[in-house]
Amino acid sequence: MARSIFITGASSGIGEALAVEFAQRGYDIAIAARRADRLEAQASRLRGLGATRVLPVTLDVTDFDGIAGALQRAATELGRLDIVVVNAGVGYSLPAGKGKFELVKRTLDTDLTGAIATIEHALPLLRAQGGGQIVGITSIAGVRGMPFLGAYSASKAGLHRYLQALRAEVYHEPIVVTELAPGYIDTDMNRDVPNRPFVIPVAKGAAIMARMIERRVGHRYVPVWPWTLVAPIFRILPTSFLAPRKKSTRRA
Repeated sequence: MARSIFITGASSGIGEALAVEFAQRGYDIAIAARRADRLEAQASRLRGLGATRVLPVTLDVTDFDGIAGALQRAATELGRLDIVVVNAGVGYSLPAGKGKFELVKRTLDTDLTGAIATIEHALPLLRAQGGGQIVGITSIAGVRGMPFLGAYSASKAGLHRYLQALRAEVYHEPIVVTELAPGYIDTDMNRDVPNRPFVIPVAKGAAIMARMIERRVGHRYVPVWPWTLVAPIFRILPTSFLAPRKKSTRRA
């Protein structure tokens, strides 16, 4: 019997690439995202790549009341959910105090509250079936608050701490908690960023992440090198190193 996986934010970026990777590995896949048209097109592609069964699930993770039903539907139609990948997220460049609070709120609602809500609704299903794996996608941005990415950095740092706490809480249960923290992976979300150190193609990132998920790791940066070395340094850099350069006011 094929293993099953539920992926949020699966219509683009890392989520879409992960769905492709697991289709090639022969998994049953539930792909969840807001854009139903994209999901239907993707489902056909995944079946052609080797997925045993593909279930498109229209889901906005900020519709907190709809998450439980989406997970239950996938568990019922696929028989069980071995892995739940909490990936749905948004990212905006948001200078503080510039009237962008609606986008700040959307970021926190999606990347933090929506992620936690997904996990909270998934856990009873995993416990009822005797176990499973929660995979939370955080970010290198959770290591250190980045200028113009305050809400995004806060949401990823918050999810990181939640996953740490959850891992301890379910330590004696047959539930694995995996956290993957990507650096720069080439997706639409970050292509307008002028400086993307150590960026890797999304297909390569998804392949690395799929291997880590199947190995049931606890926490890893993606890719492991150089970020495992860079992250501790990044954490202690002086603020002046990260601060945007002040525009010159001199006149010619």
